[in-house]
Amino acid sequence: MTFHVHPTPLGVTLALALACALSPVQAQTDGFSRCLADLQPAALAAGVRGETFERHTQGLSADLTVIDKLNFQPEFRTPIWDYLAGLVDEERVEQGRALLVQHAAVLAQVQEHYRVDPATVVAVWGVESNFGQTFGKYPLVQALGTLSCLGRRQAYFRGELFATLRILQAGHITPERLVGSWAGAFGHTQFMPSTFERLAVDFDGDGRRDLMDSVPDALGSTANFLAKAGWQDGRVWGWEVRLPAGFSVAGQGRKVRQPLSAWAAAGLRLADGNPLPAGTEPAGLMTPAGANGPAFLVTRNFDALYSYNAAESYGLAIAHLSDRLRGGGPFSTPWPTDDAGLSRAERREVQTLLTARGHDIGEIDGMLGDRSKTAIRIEQTRLGHEVNARAGQRLLKALRAEVTPSSSSDPAPRS
Repeated sequence: MTFHVHPTPLGVTLALALACALSPVQAQTDGFSRCLADLQPAALAAGVRGETFERHTQGLSADLTVIDKLNFQPEFRTPIWDYLAGLVDEERVEQGRALLVQHAAVLAQVQEHYRVDPATVVAVWGVESNFGQTFGKYPLVQALGTLSCLGRRQAYFRGELFATLRILQAGHITPERLVGSWAGAFGHTQFMPSTFERLAVDFDGDGRRDLMDSVPDALGSTANFLAKAGWQDGRVWGWEVRLPAGFSVAGQGRKVRQPLSAWAAAGLRLADGNPLPAGTEPAGLMTPAGANGPAFLVTRNFDALYSYNAAESYGLAIAHLSDRLRGGGPFSTPWPTDDAGLSRAERREVQTLLTARGHDIGEIDGMLGDRSKTAIRIEQTRLGHEVNARAGQRLLKALRAEVTPSSSSDPAPRS
């Protein structure tokens, strides 16, 4: 094919030059502003008043960091032994037990009204926001506006944006308080805006449904969510079990249910060696790390926990924490790894040891962010470990072993 080149008028040339001069970020920002303006008719059709839309979107800028987070979700990428080690540790268990006592009266009322036990409700609270200590820092309108115009799943996030604007319009929560996760979940138990509209309740009776500053509203709303998701009072979420030698887990899963009597006949027992409970209650076999790791028979109550975030590791974190709050212990079967995960206290210790070696990792908070991971890679290279930016027991023990009175007082800088 032959291409013929024609002279370009000066005005067109200048326009092209100006367009090329725009940075990708500037071009994206301009596109974001146009996209938001184009969303207004749909917002109006969804019950958002024009003045509400304009007040909360005027001058809004995109937050491009949420697009990166859209493509990385720890429930699906983090090894389950790391995921659970940080979510169900002694720190969280002790705090949760104290809160069960502190809020016993409200939790009793919640249980009476929604038929969901206190330990389960408090476990959701602990996993979702560390009992109200980690709400998230993203202004919801900005985060959801960005996700509505950039990245994937835009139609879903537009629905959440419109729900957010309706929440502000109704006066349940003030704009400056409506912050949450990068994906739009907010409050003590991290409801998405559309979930808030469907299931949040005014449990303290002040006329507002406030998941940010009312613990009773948050606990009542969580129990309402679980009840609507099918939670049945008096039924456990499941049991850790022991598989018989040579048992194949192929084709098994949470939704492949058999009566408990059938599992017992197949040779499964409770993890402590005792027989399974008698009866015909249907349960599915879940082996999140394969046949060599902990195994669980789960009931439909587990499905209710799963529905909160649609990840089995997440549901297991709530289930396990609820058991620990009732006085239960760690899983009987160890995870199939030679480098187990770290609790939050141990993650803070890793950060302290990295700082002592001269790494600038920022705040020592147990959150292993980019600067911590950069330092971990450097130390893994130096120690001859696999370089994967993951902090496990092997790295912690190696760093501990190098701490001496002289080295701790005069750390050697590392870059």
